[in-house]
Amino acid sequence: MNGAGDHDEQTNGGATNENVLTALKVVHDAKTPNLVRKKAEEYLDQINSHKEAPYHGFTLAADKTNPSIARHYGLWMLDDAIRRRWGDYSLEQSAALQGWEMALAQGVDNDDPPFVLNKIATIWVEIAKRSWVLNWMDMDEHLVHLWAGSTAHKNLVLIILETLSEDIFGSEDAAAGLRETDLNKAYVQIFTPALVLAESFPNRETNINVRYGEEGWLSRLSDLLDHFTSGKLADEAGLTCAVKVLSVLRSIIGWIVPKALTTTRCFERMYGCLASSHLPVQLAAVDVLYSLYYPRKDHSRFSENEFRELVCPMYQHDTVQLLGKIYDWSAVDANDIDADKYLLAKRFSEMVYNLGILLQERPRVIPENSDLDSFFRLLVNIAKNQSLHVSIISLHLWTKLLTSENLCTSTAVMNLIPELLEVCSHRMIKYEALPEDSTNPSILFLNQDTDTMPERHSFLGNYARFCAQIVGSIVENQPADALYHILSQAEQVIIHLYDGEPAFKTATYAKASVPFLKLDSQCNVIEAGLKGCARWLSTQNSPESERQNEIMLQNLKVWCERILGLTFEDPLVKERVIQLAVGFATGPLKQEARFAFRVFEYILITRYPNDATSPAYNDAVKDLQAFCVHQLQKLAMRFPDYMITIFDEIERKVNQISQEVAQDEHMRTRYSSILFIITQRATTIDAVLQEERLNMFLEPLIGQWTNRDLTQSLSSLDSFCGLLGLGAMQQYIKRQSANDIQDWSSYSLDDEGKTLQAHMHNALEQLPLRATKIVLSVSIERLDLSSAPFAMARRLWQRNIPLILPNLLHFISQAHAFHNPANWTDLPVHEKGIVKRILTDRFWQVGISTGSRDEFYARVGSTKSTMEGFASSIRSTLRAVRETGYQILEYMSLFGESFYSFKELPEPLSRAVFSDVGALSTHQMVILVDKLRPVIENCPVSCRSHFLPPILSKLFEQLDRKASSEWENIEERSKAALGGDSLDEEMRDESILRQLTFTSVTLVVNLLDPHRPNPVDQPLAKSVTMNGLSQVEHGNIRSFIIATPEVLKPLILFCTHALRMRDTRSCSFITRVLRSLIPEFDTTGPIDTNVREFISTEVLKACITSLHDPYFVDLQKELAQLIASIIITYTPRTDIPKQILLSLPSMTAERVDRAVQQLYRAHQNLRQQRALVLDLLEGLRGVSISEQGRVAKPDTKKLRSAMQERYMTVDMHPDGKQKEPSPDLGGVSDMFGQP
Repeated sequence: MNGAGDHDEQTNGGATNENVLTALKVVHDAKTPNLVRKKAEEYLDQINSHKEAPYHGFTLAADKTNPSIARHYGLWMLDDAIRRRWGDYSLEQSAALQGWEMALAQGVDNDDPPFVLNKIATIWVEIAKRSWVLNWMDMDEHLVHLWAGSTAHKNLVLIILETLSEDIFGSEDAAAGLRETDLNKAYVQIFTPALVLAESFPNRETNINVRYGEEGWLSRLSDLLDHFTSGKLADEAGLTCAVKVLSVLRSIIGWIVPKALTTTRCFERMYGCLASSHLPVQLAAVDVLYSLYYPRKDHSRFSENEFRELVCPMYQHDTVQLLGKIYDWSAVDANDIDADKYLLAKRFSEMVYNLGILLQERPRVIPENSDLDSFFRLLVNIAKNQSLHVSIISLHLWTKLLTSENLCTSTAVMNLIPELLEVCSHRMIKYEALPEDSTNPSILFLNQDTDTMPERHSFLGNYARFCAQIVGSIVENQPADALYHILSQAEQVIIHLYDGEPAFKTATYAKASVPFLKLDSQCNVIEAGLKGCARWLSTQNSPESERQNEIMLQNLKVWCERILGLTFEDPLVKERVIQLAVGFATGPLKQEARFAFRVFEYILITRYPNDATSPAYNDAVKDLQAFCVHQLQKLAMRFPDYMITIFDEIERKVNQISQEVAQDEHMRTRYSSILFIITQRATTIDAVLQEERLNMFLEPLIGQWTNRDLTQSLSSLDSFCGLLGLGAMQQYIKRQSANDIQDWSSYSLDDEGKTLQAHMHNALEQLPLRATKIVLSVSIERLDLSSAPFAMARRLWQRNIPLILPNLLHFISQAHAFHNPANWTDLPVHEKGIVKRILTDRFWQVGISTGSRDEFYARVGSTKSTMEGFASSIRSTLRAVRETGYQILEYMSLFGESFYSFKELPEPLSRAVFSDVGALSTHQMVILVDKLRPVIENCPVSCRSHFLPPILSKLFEQLDRKASSEWENIEERSKAALGGDSLDEEMRDESILRQLTFTSVTLVVNLLDPHRPNPVDQPLAKSVTMNGLSQVEHGNIRSFIIATPEVLKPLILFCTHALRMRDTRSCSFITRVLRSLIPEFDTTGPIDTNVREFISTEVLKACITSLHDPYFVDLQKELAQLIASIIITYTPRTDIPKQILLSLPSMTAERVDRAVQQLYRAHQNLRQQRALVLDLLEGLRGVSISEQGRVAKPDTKKLRSAMQERYMTVDMHPDGKQKEPSPDLGGVSDMFGQP
């Protein structure tokens, strides 16, 4: 590349440019044949790789007679050269590039299209990140001179300033990260007024001065805003310029010295932009104020004086009135949504939320003349917004304000409590039960704001939680008045439930009717109020309050009994009333055992007749019966000591009801479990008598497990099929030629098929599986592991577990074997493909399946008597065996050594679970991993060495094999690019595969959490030795895995392959897992050496491969950090990482050695580590489609804010904290030490 070039070269350059122009026309002409287009693209690539490419790019871009697309391509050539080859240029060549860029910048005018202007600014920024403060010291002077030019020059400078700020402070830019410290200091210097800088940082280094002028860019931007707010820039260009100024301010507001905002009068001018009649300016002003007031974790952004100057003015009367007018103006019609105004409403509410948080944090600093009455009124108005996405932000804020001692009792807040209570009461309806085509304005907005059902459900869950928290806080602060209002309102709704609605009829029965939704809403309000009441009661310990407490509790009991005296025809309504009554009994009235028994009797005698003409009604009756049993169990668990005193009466009633209403053995077992609960948990019964009664209850069940006929039936797959009523199934399918039937759902079953179907159901009912699961469940549910009832359960099951386990493992093993087509011996080889079709579960997936969940279940129900229904019966039978078996193992694991101490258990368990597990579907594997996780995690320390290795090693081998092969299948199917139903099926399969991948990764994260405690009931002092080290030395399960090669090898192999699995969430977690493991193998032991070499080779290769893949472009930060960790930790001990890097195309030993040395020096600067890796692999790492220039980057103003995204992707507690996901990932941040 020449800086100027002689005449001949320029002539040749002109010819080259003509050829480039011709090639660009060919490429962009839609009529160009593909072969010709390919040759043109090859020519352009060849020109771009030439050392003279930057010069050709400059001449193309500088010639304004060229088409804009050609000028932009020329700029791209310059940009590409700077990004990829800057380090290869001499100082003279770098200076030439810098000179060309300044010439381009000086030549901009108002006729240049935005994409050309943006690209010129990008090139300036790329040069600045590499040379500013090194050999380009006068950049700020050039910017100031440009600023004095035309509007186009000002816009160019604003783009440069914003982009520089984002790259230096906000983004994970590699080039900026390499010079982070120098660029940070320089940028702060040129932006901050000299006086403020000297006052705020009196000890700063002053030997290098890169600023031009004393005022700084903050003053210049403030002055331009002053021109706008004073009306001097009223044309379209001025408005656009003002928006860009505010965008720059938004990018710097997080780090600028607060005093500078007042010194330059920038704050008052930003605020002044709120009053603009130009919506983009208003929106930009709201955004910058949102950033200014964004809550910091340490609450130290503003000193007290800065708080008074920058925050307190926002609570003044005139300001609050302006805020109110902006909010009123931003209102939109749900039937005709103005997207820009609606965006303003959402961003505005978020900005007001930040102001409310600051008010909550420092209420005593607020001046007395502040208009807090109007501010709180504004918050209530926002809460009332028909858009739940606008409203939720205010509700979230109110959950905090009502728990602030200084604010919740203020007159301004107290005056608004009735109105706030009314808002929450009306908004606690189940919006998800309303149809999507509802004309309800909130639903119309919701349809606009959510893309998928999971988003909608998470959002509505958060919304309901905030409403409930507000109601609870109001009741806690004003218990008597608030509860009276809530209960009175609810009673009126219940009494007049069907006013204005059609009378109840079973023939037209439908779930989620309007009367039910009205009742459910009121019950939600009451339950939220009861929680607040319980908190208030827990603080009332004085004698004076006892009488008031008694009166309140008596009123609650009278109200509830009055409701129980009403008649309800709808089973779903009855179910909700029962749920509310149990809430009263186990909540504020938990000391009233007699009342609890009154509710118990009410539930026990609840009975609804079936109606043969209404399947929907009958389903509701069946659901009600199951719900009633669960509530009876719940009451028995809470009041066993009272119920044991009238046990004979309860036993008689329960047995009578069971005989009358229970339709199968499963339901009868659930009824009898109520008696088991009372007997086991009562503390007043004689222990010997108690154990005798419980053993009598278990004897018939254990007898089934030890029956020789059962053992014989489980000895082979054929006899297992006979046990389940599946013996004749294969022959029946063969006779029906099921493999030739395209649509099973339209093929009706004959009598033989229906008989086989019924036989399957009856056979399943006779097995001891479900009954055992029920009794095990009630034996341990809601029990503290150190309690006497749990000790009793442990004694009962300790002697029975060995009797159950052999056949239980056979059940699981045979159920898995059934899925293996090789075991279907009655079918010819060419017909065994039908096995997958029979055993592939049908299930509804949110956002992927067509139609609603109810429609899906209706379709499934309608095919019961078809060949599809026959296959469904087979699947449900096998699913019941598998999943019940898993669940029983999980319950047994809670008994600790009573389960794990059997020396002969691990290998048979491993064989039973994993021998044919590869035949299970991806969805079935997800369930298996979920159920095995607690079995693994509950293992006591003393049993790890013999129990875990055969389980974990096989588990991760199978997960690795399954996930890897399925991702390969997805890749192959994607390349085939099939459409229609095949595409829908591919989407479903990929969605389920992501679930399996993430479930597996979550298991890894849990196992390798360094802070995970050991099982609480297993003292470490009694540990045995393992591999020459005591369990005490091994500590938690992470240490055990790291010290056990049999487990560690398949686990790390799975993690390595997971780096290439196309699920960004899983891959992100795995990079952190591997980072946490790397330091563990930085020693000289044989295990450490082998693992270190594997990580240095295979893991490093996988990271580089994913870094090269455009799919993983959003994970480049995590991948680069993992690569840096491998290099920094392992290169002092092995040259393998260097050898891997040197094997890459165009990589030299000099570049690798230089990068390694720089990584050593940056061992405490994570951002710089990532930047060094990304810079080293710049030519190899993938780029996003938008970065490639194929599509425009998304408009950031149209994207959801972080707050809105949080409301729709996680369940939040009312205090704003994220609800712990299941399984627990809470230790991840500590585990990986993420900054």
